[in-house]
Amino acid sequence: MTSDIKLDPLATADWDPSLSDIIDDMNGQPLNVHSLMAHNPELLKAWWTFRNYSVNGGSLGRRKGELVILRVAVHMKSWYEWASHVDRSLSCGLSMDEITRVKKEAVNGWEPGEAILLSAVDELIEKHALSPSTLKSLNEYYEPKQIMDIIAIHGMYIILGCMINSWGLELDQHIKERLPDGVEDFFRKE
Repeated sequence: MTSDIKLDPLATADWDPSLSDIIDDMNGQPLNVHSLMAHNPELLKAWWTFRNYSVNGGSLGRRKGELVILRVAVHMKSWYEWASHVDRSLSCGLSMDEITRVKKEAVNGWEPGEAILLSAVDELIEKHALSPSTLKSLNEYYEPKQIMDIIAIHGMYIILGCMINSWGLELDQHIKERLPDGVEDFFRKE
């Protein structure tokens, strides 16, 4: 569902000068989602450090961080986030088979620590909290700071998914070009 009120990504030439560090961080080519958020410079500046922490997986590391992000993208039905993070997931060592399995509800076939991670994301989205039994299971594989990162990274990508879905943000062309064949068809199949 997209709004009748279109909000296009802002050209970097029109960004507030206070955002020049972000443009530099992205080698002069911020993603469409950053250019969308540039409409609110204070929000983008405040969000940037959290973005950098989350996109690198925080204390979970990139692989497990990407599993959280992909699972959130599925729940949010956010093609933009899914595609962006298929690309990132492949670059950090996840296989296309693993990425495809993230979309499935069942957590069969995952090692136990990753299975509980995916289940935890499902529970956070569906119940807005982790149950005592899920926390107990997570504690077998993760330190408290890592569990906090599961919650935080999930929350950050909920925020992005809501913005992306509200304005129907288009996927960046350079990301689209790097995606394996069939990714779009697989994601959009219901």
